[in-house]
Amino acid sequence: MTGYYGRRPIRRALISVYDKTGLVELASGLREAGVDIVSTGSTAKTIADKGIPVTPVEYVTGFPEVLEGRVKTLHPHVHAGLLADTRKPDHMAALGRLGIQPFDLVVVNLYPFAETVASGADIDECVEQIDIGGPSMVRAAAKNHASVAVVVEPLGYDGVLAAARAGGFTLDERKRLASLAFRHTAEYDTAVAGWMASTLAPEDPPQPLPPWFGGAWRRSAKLRYGENPHQHAALYVDDGAWPGLAQAEQLHGKEMSYNNFTDADAAWRAAFDHEEICVAIVKHANPCGIAISAISVADAHTKAYECDPVSAFGGVVAANTAVSVEMAEAVAEIFTEVIIAPAYDEGAVDVLSGKKNIRILVASEPMVGGIDMRQISGGMLLQERDALDAPGDDPVNWTLVAGSPAGVEELADLKFAWRTCRAVKSNAIVIASGGATVGVGMGQVNRVNAARLAVERGGDRVRGAVAASDAFFPFPDGLEVLASAGVRAVVHPGGSMRDDIVIRAAREADVTLYHTGARHFAH
Repeated sequence: MTGYYGRRPIRRALISVYDKTGLVELASGLREAGVDIVSTGSTAKTIADKGIPVTPVEYVTGFPEVLEGRVKTLHPHVHAGLLADTRKPDHMAALGRLGIQPFDLVVVNLYPFAETVASGADIDECVEQIDIGGPSMVRAAAKNHASVAVVVEPLGYDGVLAAARAGGFTLDERKRLASLAFRHTAEYDTAVAGWMASTLAPEDPPQPLPPWFGGAWRRSAKLRYGENPHQHAALYVDDGAWPGLAQAEQLHGKEMSYNNFTDADAAWRAAFDHEEICVAIVKHANPCGIAISAISVADAHTKAYECDPVSAFGGVVAANTAVSVEMAEAVAEIFTEVIIAPAYDEGAVDVLSGKKNIRILVASEPMVGGIDMRQISGGMLLQERDALDAPGDDPVNWTLVAGSPAGVEELADLKFAWRTCRAVKSNAIVIASGGATVGVGMGQVNRVNAARLAVERGGDRVRGAVAASDAFFPFPDGLEVLASAGVRAVVHPGGSMRDDIVIRAAREADVTLYHTGARHFAH
């Protein structure tokens, strides 16, 4: 069947592309199928240089390219041929009176705007890469998909040639191509709008977040389900973003689930919160154990696992350095959902692959900073991503408010506990010893309960350890719980209206107490 619902033969094509990949093969195949080709500028020259017949667009418009190529296709003889609905007799009659021929196919890709911005080009260079004629042709053809097929990237060329040989595209195929085309121009316009906003003079007073925010995400994977089996879920990626967990390479194991991704992201960030070799074990977005080591990644894993072996069962393991064979052998002995690292030593993947279901991922180091987005009903919350880069994150800037100054090892543990707090859901208390968590209290609705939970999970290991709180103690009770269990030094932000009472409690318990002046809530 031909016509609107069936295949529409491709008799005349308009080709205008910046990326010349596959262009000659496309043009050659179209000519072999009997398609007349109209083209622009360097595209037409590339085709003609290979001896393939092509009509330059200025022969169609009767008007030369002007303004350094800014105007070449913006002409009724082009756009009427793109927008004429060939189902309508009056449209066809109008084309006949004006001597305009309709197009059946448009192949266009756009100036490399995002790549030009990323290269560090100046404003004028970036502006020149804002395509006008290209998006206009793409949108016109996509709107008129009843009569025209539109292709916007070289990956679609094989499909074009197959359709040309088969008698044209079907309606469903033209609709699908139109959808891809509108998505393409939307992503392009979003990139331009975001960049343009970044070039404006700063707001007064300065605002760290933009007055307008847009983005485009492409579905890269359907997930089995969401947090629960009755919820549909999928993974979407931002192709222009810093490569992260969404772009990780999976070397082995079952497909990732929604919960796998959320836990892996939490573990990945937690592992890279530390400069030393670090392993983080996470379950339900909270750490079961985090540890650093000056010896080996296997040692860090052992220390992290010993924090809470029960909870580590079925968890996600992340390392901020290459996984060794020794660590792989230890992980393989424990039921683990996901392991993620920047690399694996020779033989480590073979060891891990002995477990059928473990998901083995390789990912790039996470970006420091950036923007966090969280959808709420009717809107979106944006914030600068929390990072351990405030002055108060360096022990040099801490204020000793009670007790004796911590020794070298004790201060190192306090620093470790403080940096680990960022990865723990609030209210958060981290008890640490020897560069490893020994007790973690997380997600409590009051700080004293978080302290009690951390002490309970740490058991006898709490005595002589240190602790960190992600926010200030509003009352002395949380600190008193830690002191009674044998914690000898504590670090917290300070800043409570009852700081003096908390400080007094620390002095009475002979506990070293530091204020950071920084806070790391995680909700």
